[in-house]
Amino acid sequence: MLSPMLTLTQALYDQIVAHARKDHPDEACGVVAGPAGSGRPERFIPMVNAARSPTFYEFDSQDLLRLYREMDERDEEPVVIYHSHTATEAYPSRTDIAYANEPNAHYVLVSTADTDGLGEFQFRSFRIVDGEVTEEEVKVVEAY
Repeated sequence: MLSPMLTLTQALYDQIVAHARKDHPDEACGVVAGPAGSGRPERFIPMVNAARSPTFYEFDSQDLLRLYREMDERDEEPVVIYHSHTATEAYPSRTDIAYANEPNAHYVLVSTADTDGLGEFQFRSFRIVDGEVTEEEVKVVEAY
């Protein structure tokens, strides 16, 4: 059963947000890997948005292949797959849902647009399994 909550360190949270802000106005994307089977995000891996677009992200196929080989060698898996939305709320688009192919991953979206009047960004996490989107709580801790 999948955990109904994403727990990650303040340092990882800050790195994801900083990457989203740095790449704005283009969407940022990346992975946080963790020990296989642990569900614990540990290693921040910012990726290049090969689409270089403010409305779409795409991992470069060669970068993605290298990443998965490296995770296999380290006995890791993608625990968090993140990207940013630059002009819309932090909620998976139809395209995001269609491309979500890691059923055990937490899909984090950071919006760098103030779409709700609550501040300059939103940080939200979702599970996406077989096209079904479920939002989950995000708990930020100092350390595991």
